[in-house]
Amino acid sequence: MSESWYKEGLRFKCTQCGNCCTGSPGYVYVTKKEVDQIAAFIGREGKGLTRKHLRKVGRRYSLTEDKTNGDCCFLKQTENGKRVCGIYPVRPLQCRTWPFWQVNLESPDAWSFASQDCPGINKGKRHDFVQIEIRRTAKSWEDLSPCPSL
Repeated sequence: MSESWYKEGLRFKCTQCGNCCTGSPGYVYVTKKEVDQIAAFIGREGKGLTRKHLRKVGRRYSLTEDKTNGDCCFLKQTENGKRVCGIYPVRPLQCRTWPFWQVNLESPDAWSFASQDCPGINKGKRHDFVQIEIRRTAKSWEDLSPCPSL
């Protein structure tokens, strides 16, 4: 991967459209700390998450998804029909770093491809190279602390 193509930065503003929370089957991996934060947020502090929300994948855990449409278990529909993340303030690191994932930053074409499903790509504020790299390489929420929130 050559980071030079985005050295001038990239624009992104989450519109909370829910598009990144649905679709083909996949995994949203979560740490024990994230599970505890999500559980507390939804009123299950100290109880963890149930099988409705969490599944074991090898030695890791992932949020569950609807088997019929691929929706994340926390994707909610508002009264006006908008689909939003029901745990947005405590969403996992994997979700927090979207769209600055390695696969989307491989090339301008990869970024363009991701923009077809994400209306926030190429919109909003410009994230500079350092902010992008912090998100791309983050291993914990604390790694994101030098960056302003998305």
